[in-house]
Amino acid sequence: MNRHSIFSLLVTVSAVALSSHTSAQTVETAQEIAREQHRDRSAEGFTPSHAVGADIFYSTDADDTEVLKLGANLDWKWKGPDEYLGLRVETAKFSPIGQSSREAQRVYLRGADTTGDWTWKFNAGTDGDALLGSASVNNNARFRQEYFIEREVLETPQGVDDGIYYTFIGGALDLPINDRNNVTLVAGLQDFTGENVRTHLRATYVHVLKPEWGVSVQLRARYFHSSHPGEFDYFSPEDYVEVMPVVQMRRYYGGWRYLVAGGYGGQKASGDDWNEARFVTAQVVSPPVREWAVNAGVTYSNTPIASGYTYDYTQFNVGLTRAF
Repeated sequence: MNRHSIFSLLVTVSAVALSSHTSAQTVETAQEIAREQHRDRSAEGFTPSHAVGADIFYSTDADDTEVLKLGANLDWKWKGPDEYLGLRVETAKFSPIGQSSREAQRVYLRGADTTGDWTWKFNAGTDGDALLGSASVNNNARFRQEYFIEREVLETPQGVDDGIYYTFIGGALDLPINDRNNVTLVAGLQDFTGENVRTHLRATYVHVLKPEWGVSVQLRARYFHSSHPGEFDYFSPEDYVEVMPVVQMRRYYGGWRYLVAGGYGGQKASGDDWNEARFVTAQVVSPPVREWAVNAGVTYSNTPIASGYTYDYTQFNVGLTRAF
């Protein structure tokens, strides 16, 4: 399945500042740590109306599959990451298991805004053959709800060559216990081209260990069941479970957010023994509403995507936005 999109549904990252000045740290609750929203939303006195941006995404894995995506955004309305409207164009290059590159051109209409207590975002477009994109809506209540849908192509040889897509729809619910403890539950259905329908269940428990340092410990668990296992060349056992303790740190300094997290646990697929599960991520994000905004990240995991049991996956991304 699509790697970076699934990571955006599975992973709640944490961070570390590059400074030892703890007085600059914004103390966050466990529920806030479970979200990716930047606390510092804007620069004082800066009120932009438009924005342009560019981003690069690259991933590689143990099967020599490479994905490169080059994107550009042109927003004729832009007041921040939660209020914009514009176009996105993207070139996607897929090189599955060391084979020659396949290239696709994509165009999207994208937007975000707030209606009442709900914030919504969408990125809807096409590659000329099928509808692609994503959409989500969430509130900011104590028991925060989020609902999402995503449609993408599978980045495997059969997926790219034969047009195998998935549509993933689901929801998430925050269950805050107190300022230092939070539980997030996720449930969803993933419908693939063909017969397979996958049921997903996920849970993340967050405990803030050291609030002034932004340090938390987490326990992440996920399970899925495939109605038609092994249908194509993507990783699809009948049942799969993963349990992973994670240590993470998220710090702010000078308005910038620095993040680092690492986890080690176990994973098991139907017909296989328990195997180790590994995860590492790091990010740096500038305050989003400034004349120039930048974000960058790297993620490593050994969760299988394609067929087979030996797997390593690494992704890199960097983005730049110019608001005016």
